[in-house]
Amino acid sequence: MAKEYSRTQRIGDQMQRELAQLIRREVKDPRVGLVTITAVEVSRDVGHAKIFITVMGEDSAEEIAQSIKVLNAAAGFLRMQLAREMKLRSVPQLHFHYDESVVRGAHLSALIERAVAEDSQHPSTPEDAKE
Repeated sequence: MAKEYSRTQRIGDQMQRELAQLIRREVKDPRVGLVTITAVEVSRDVGHAKIFITVMGEDSAEEIAQSIKVLNAAAGFLRMQLAREMKLRSVPQLHFHYDESVVRGAHLSALIERAVAEDSQHPSTPEDAKE
């Protein structure tokens, strides 16, 4: 019987909590905005971890790319800090990626709201009710 909550998921969840605090406390670079860690995917061999982030208040691709670049440059420092906080034999290498799902979700939500608003402006006809 397969485990419902695997070891890599537990490691990813703990890394997400620890990294959120470390980035807030330790990364003093002004180029990094308000970073939110949305997910952490740890490889099966616990050698690599993809950290998906969003940057609050930043809409331009340049600013987002700058934040990703700074975080990837600080990955070694953050990995060392993680090693102190977590009780792991080996801490995975960190790879930061931008999570577009929040922006995509907001865009789809706006499209749905616009479609509903347009639909409510058109009066329904008796022929539509029969079908």
